[in-house]
Amino acid sequence: MTRWESQENPLPFLFLVGLAGWFVPGGGYLLQKETVRALIIFVTIALTFCLGLYIGSIGTIDPIGARPWYFAQIMNSPLVAIIGHFTATGGYPVYARPNEMGQIYTSTAGLLNLLCIVNSVYLAYLRRTKPMEQ
Repeated sequence: MTRWESQENPLPFLFLVGLAGWFVPGGGYLLQKETVRALIIFVTIALTFCLGLYIGSIGTIDPIGARPWYFAQIMNSPLVAIIGHFTATGGYPVYARPNEMGQIYTSTAGLLNLLCIVNSVYLAYLRRTKPMEQ
């Protein structure tokens, strides 16, 4: 079994990678200089989220009436919380099937971004450690 040792304290960098990945999808990979991967993730998540907004309108982000969906949607970016603040008044009603489809798309984009955040932090952790000499 291989033992691992840390080259330095990786916690601040890992926190920064996770935070960057939450603010901008793919931002954690961009900090690790993986621009192609960051671009692919950004385009995929942004298009999925925007498609959900297009299908169901801005009213699909509902922090009051659709709380479980909102928690998944907020994993996209903190900008979703700003949109949720505007839609909390109920001024953007969306009903029936477009609302459901829009929530599914935007929530899927948020959960996909959460998966990418976890993966980028894990890759950053692996790069900050090395096998110990035995």
